[in-house]
Amino acid sequence: MESTIARVKGQVGESARVKEALLQDAGTLETIAHVSGLLVETYRRGGKSLWAGNGGSAADAQHMAAELVNKFRLNRSGLPAMALTVDTSILTAIGNDYGYEQVFARQIEACGAPGDVFVGISTSGGSANLLAALEVCRKKGIVTVALVGAAPCPMDAYDHVIHIPSTDTPRIQECQTLIGHIFCDEVEQALFGARPQK
Repeated sequence: MESTIARVKGQVGESARVKEALLQDAGTLETIAHVSGLLVETYRRGGKSLWAGNGGSAADAQHMAAELVNKFRLNRSGLPAMALTVDTSILTAIGNDYGYEQVFARQIEACGAPGDVFVGISTSGGSANLLAALEVCRKKGIVTVALVGAAPCPMDAYDHVIHIPSTDTPRIQECQTLIGHIFCDEVEQALFGARPQK
């Protein structure tokens, strides 16, 4: 039991250390704030956000789209957000006809509009389908945001890149969820008023 408790404490401690490193990185915090502002302006113009990732990052994409469409903290009007990871008929049709690398790109081609924001979530930053999505976004004038791990990666070609200061997948994902929640909170506060008092 003591060894299990020690491992649990180690996990919690490492998670806290990564978040502390993020907290101390002024450049990354500035990028998070800037992207939050981009999302606010996108919604003010009547645009939408598009979210995608693979595996656990697909779940994060769905999570953040749900927070925006439904609500985060405030009871308010829904905001247009799409997770490009959820429609099995679309995903399997594209995968079958064009290959898995195109599953997000084809959806952006069909549903994306100039001035929208696409958020690609990846721990490695090397997902081929997120890189293919980048090319379509560039052609359509869609702003691109990458949430990735610490290492330099192909997704550094996105317009705005937020590196999590870790190479450990669970720690990266924990911070990506935190940053997604920050985006949602900032959008709500800017568009619908102050956070309710607890």
